Amino acid sequence: MALARVMTSEDITKSALRAVFAQTKSLPGVLSRPAKIMGGHGNITLVGGGEDIMDQCWDLAQTCEELWSRFLPESDISRLNWAEGQPVEVAPLTRQLIASMIAGHTLTQGAYDPTLLLDVISAGYQASVVDPTKTSSLPSSAQAPGHLEGIVFSDNTVALPLGTTLDPGGIGKGCAADAIADFALEKGAFGVMVELGGDIVVKGDAPDGNAWILGVEDPFDEDSHVSIVRLQAGAIATSSQLKKRFSDDQHHLIDPATHRGATSAAQTVSVIAATGARAEVLTKRGFVDDEKTFLDWLPTVGAAGLIVRADRTIRTSANWSMYA
Repeated sequence: MALARVMTSEDITKSALRAVFAQTKSLPGVLSRPAKIMGGHGNITLVGGGEDIMDQCWDLAQTCEELWSRFLPESDISRLNWAEGQPVEVAPLTRQLIASMIAGHTLTQGAYDPTLLLDVISAGYQASVVDPTKTSSLPSSAQAPGHLEGIVFSDNTVALPLGTTLDPGGIGKGCAADAIADFALEKGAFGVMVELGGDIVVKGDAPDGNAWILGVEDPFDEDSHVSIVRLQAGAIATSSQLKKRFSDDQHHLIDPATHRGATSAAQTVSVIAATGARAEVLTKRGFVDDEKTFLDWLPTVGAAGLIVRADRTIRTSANWSMYA
């Protein structure tokens, strides 16, 4: 028999406030704050949370960037990439990130591969897009692909196999958004939306008390949307081959089979899933799979997807209409 969860003082306070809002038929206040983060723009919206929680949420976002950026030589990721097989002491958040990488690689049957950093750099993505003075380099032992299965977790350290390096791009945003959303609710917010560079995670109460309303941007017209979705909880991530292009045929979305930018009619792939990390890795398969195969497969792993093609036509999985 499962033990009942013990209510904390925060739970009791939140429950009492919910009762007040229900009795008065009012809604808790909404607070939103944008910021530049992880090479792009972000926004956090809190329902029933104050400035102190907002400050702590953005502090956590900054911590994630400092731990995971490959453009910062002292980050956990940079130190791991240069350790050449030796164990490195890392933060619990970094262990969670790497565990999510391994899970994502398994889920996508290798379409998502975080060990292709050497290919990403070779394609032209060596410098930060927001600060070109910040660059990433790798030891001469680096190879792509690496060996995810050989990663060793021990107490508070992680050891990558010699030659294996990790690229936190993409999944780092999803994992950070997941962590921030959980943190906000733990600190007392009724609801939260975290948007980090195209990855959106929502949890708890929406501003209208029903569902979070989210737009999927038209990649050919940033002032328009190709779809509007409603989520009570979960995540939506969008990956694009139109951004971070280094030549006509090279971009940052690497096909593991060719070690070059994926060749696909899909210009953007959006995926709805339970978490930001899961949604993010699932988008990658949309650039390397046959379109129909990908869209038919998504519902089998509890996700829904939308593809915007080069001719501006739109394709969706059969279950997308459940959210749109």
